Amino acid sequence: MLYPLVGLLPNGNFEQGPNKSEMNGTRVKDRDAILHWEIYGFVEYIESGHTQEDMILPVPEGDRAVRLGNDATIRQKLCVTRQAYYSITFTAARSCAQAEALNVSVTPDFGVLPIQTVYTSSGWDSYSWAFKAKHSSVWLSIHNPGHEDNPACGPLIDSIAIKNLHPPHHTPVNMLRNGDFEEGPYIFPDVPWGVLVPPMSEDLYSPLPGWMVLSDTKVVKYVDAAHHAVPRGARAVELVAGMECALVQEVRTVPGRWYRLSFSVGDGANGCGGSLGVDAYAGKATTKVSYESRGTGGHRRVDLDFAAAENLTRIVFHSSNYHMKFDGTLCGPVVDDVSLVAVHKHAARRLRM
Repeated sequence: MLYPLVGLLPNGNFEQGPNKSEMNGTRVKDRDAILHWEIYGFVEYIESGHTQEDMILPVPEGDRAVRLGNDATIRQKLCVTRQAYYSITFTAARSCAQAEALNVSVTPDFGVLPIQTVYTSSGWDSYSWAFKAKHSSVWLSIHNPGHEDNPACGPLIDSIAIKNLHPPHHTPVNMLRNGDFEEGPYIFPDVPWGVLVPPMSEDLYSPLPGWMVLSDTKVVKYVDAAHHAVPRGARAVELVAGMECALVQEVRTVPGRWYRLSFSVGDGANGCGGSLGVDAYAGKATTKVSYESRGTGGHRRVDLDFAAAENLTRIVFHSSNYHMKFDGTLCGPVVDDVSLVAVHKHAARRLRM
């Protein structure tokens, strides 16, 4: 099956559901009962307004979603281009367990995405994951590895999309790749909360090309100008996990040569007010940047001059503190328009205010 390289997968929002004869209550009985999908294990088809123990389960997009019980899987065959890079974006919510996770895979690549931390007031978050296609036809699988006492206690899944990634390169005016964050995972146009980029130790298949997210279980948030204040262009990154998560890129440098790291720090006009701070590192050089936010947008520009100490310099950003909006959801400073260039030798590191 052919489909656009950007957008919702066929029946990616599960609006085309099974017939009643293919269900037992909310449980889907037949493997191919949901159009364009195959299911394995305890999979439920949930309609908006469904209640569980007096709790209403909302659906973020449309009227229907699926819930993956213990060891359950949904999968769809994708037609892709060999050796091309793709990102997957999907929306998920916890239903019972406190430490739920999802295994997303396209053989032989897989990733275990932690979903125990909720970053929206609705309980639904959008997650991203990336892969390199080894074949022209691949299976995308989303699996719940959990084993709860209640087999129906699993994560809810809705709105699964794909996007072809074009890995950027450094340029004569910027040694960093994707420093403006314009290349990244698909963001659903009608969803205001952006997309979470999960932790990883290898940036080759990052849904945010060029960048790694280092953490045990926390994430960074990829946001768009349609729903947030973005310092430059159409995309930026919000550091929502305090000091528990870092945005990292490694770049080749010449020991002893001077460089200038430039970047913007601001707020996303999403109600994240107060004294926002970013700790930035360029190898052994570091600076702490503060930004007084009213939660209505704005940013400041910062330069950090440093002498490289190694052949490979690690650029790192993380939030200096933890922040919450009035509704109790996590938020943080927005980082954008990051550049690195060689400069003439200085007597000392300089931070331009």
